[in-house]
Amino acid sequence: MTRQIVFTSNAAKSPPAYSQAVKAGGFVFVSGTGPFSADDGTVVGTTIQEQCRQCLRNIAAILEAAGTSLDNVVSATVILLDANDFAGMNEEWIKWFPADPPARQGALLPARIPGMKVSIAVIAAA
Repeated sequence: MTRQIVFTSNAAKSPPAYSQAVKAGGFVFVSGTGPFSADDGTVVGTTIQEQCRQCLRNIAAILEAAGTSLDNVVSATVILLDANDFAGMNEEWIKWFPADPPARQGALLPARIPGMKVSIAVIAAA
C-alpha cells in the first residue's frame, strides 16, 4: 500500500512530529486539528463554537488538498478541554454535518495549549 503525505498552507501547519494528513488505502486520515489560524498559528475564537468552526475550516482545507471533502468524512474524533463544552460543540457541528453525519467519538484533551478548547481528527473516503 502506498501512502501520500497531504499538506496545504490553507490550514494551520502541523508540528514536525506528524503530518496534517495521510492519504492511503482509499482514505484520508486527518490528524488532530486545532482551532489555529493558517496565517499565523494563533488560536481563533474564544467560544467553543468559534473554535470548532475553525477546526472544521482547517480540516476542510486539508481534505480539499487531498482531493476530497467534508461530505466524505466517515469518522471523527472530537477532543474537548472541558466536557461542559459538549453542547456548544454540537451546536456548531450540526451546521457542518446537517444530514447523515459521520460516526463520532469524543475524549478529553490531554494537552494544555493556552486558549485551545478543542481538537478534531477525521477519516474521510478519498
